[in-house]
Amino acid sequence: MTVLNNRVTRVAAACAFFTTSALAADPTLTNPAISAVLDGYYQNTDRPMAERGEGFGLGHTEIAMSANIDDMFYGKLTAVIEVHEGETELGLEEAFIQTLAMPGGFSIRAGRFLSDVGYLNNQHVHTDAFSDRPAAYRAFLGSHYFDDGVRLSYVAPTDLYWTMGLESFKGDSMRAAGEEHDEHDEHDDQVDADYKTIGIYTAFTKIGGDIGNGSWQAGLSYMRNENGRLVEGEHEEHGALAAENEGHDHSHSATFTGENTYIADFVYKWAPNGNYKYQHLTISGEYFRVTDFAPLEDDHDHPSADSVDDMQGWYLSSVYQFSPSWSAGVRYGETDVQEFHGDHFDGQKLKETEVSLAWHQSHFSTVRLQYTNQQGTNYFGIEDDNVITLQYVMTLGAHGAHQF
Repeated sequence: MTVLNNRVTRVAAACAFFTTSALAADPTLTNPAISAVLDGYYQNTDRPMAERGEGFGLGHTEIAMSANIDDMFYGKLTAVIEVHEGETELGLEEAFIQTLAMPGGFSIRAGRFLSDVGYLNNQHVHTDAFSDRPAAYRAFLGSHYFDDGVRLSYVAPTDLYWTMGLESFKGDSMRAAGEEHDEHDEHDDQVDADYKTIGIYTAFTKIGGDIGNGSWQAGLSYMRNENGRLVEGEHEEHGALAAENEGHDHSHSATFTGENTYIADFVYKWAPNGNYKYQHLTISGEYFRVTDFAPLEDDHDHPSADSVDDMQGWYLSSVYQFSPSWSAGVRYGETDVQEFHGDHFDGQKLKETEVSLAWHQSHFSTVRLQYTNQQGTNYFGIEDDNVITLQYVMTLGAHGAHQF
């Protein structure tokens, strides 16, 4: 049992960035942790639903500040600077408080924050080993889903690391495309979308442990989207949304939605010599299934396109840091979605094969060269293409530990 507890200590420490103990760090209101992340790139062509466009550009540039408010609360604010169609946009990605002293392993987070569904979503995009999130994330979560809401989480007092939680959000960026019309126009037959003000509910659980010189974590997540189903008459707007996302998009809205989203994730990290800093291998993968997106008939009893397949997406990634300064990765993913056209759905499929090589002078700097082969079947009309991306990610100031 002693050996097991020692192993659990390692994985729990790696997973605990968002737990009470990790948040209770040195920074205080009089001496907050302040950081900036600079993200720039050159890319030879566009990618579907991706934030990076063709040519030179700025990616996900962040300015963050965090501190313990007192012995009961922790707070964090993250602003994001992006460039879209020549215009510089300032957004707010995080602005939350979290409890530090709740009993029994419970904690509450409230405000704007990244949802804890899946594996990658609760991590900032600059920590990724590739220039963009997998296509499944870009299609179903708008690259990374953050929103205004509240989370209740619990870390169980078990030998293995085990956490679970519930969340509720506004869900504006996860709404199915809606129609607008003038209530006084008797000749307008468009359909009003009656959106719920609390649109998203999630439940998740994650469990992890150690095996030899490696650690693993597996998770299951469920997302209920009260505004995720299309209604009759919305197909033109939905098509327009898809067309807008053919290139890069900074709205962070999901391109494809449904009432129910199921996610399974797994990650394994192995250090051949027991020292993660110098050499390590990370293998990760996630599977998404999105259901109940077809519009209902007038009797609201069955979908108008009840024979349509569920939408799904998955990816498998392997990244090996073979020296303190160099890492290489390969990732393959597929996304199968359905686009609504009047009285029927058209299936669309995207396959992406990606290879990256990154140089890390330190924990604060990364220069990455990435090659992506994309193959689309009716996917917004894109042609099979080869994408080359050269990216830098540099961190100024405080740099907290990354999630497991």
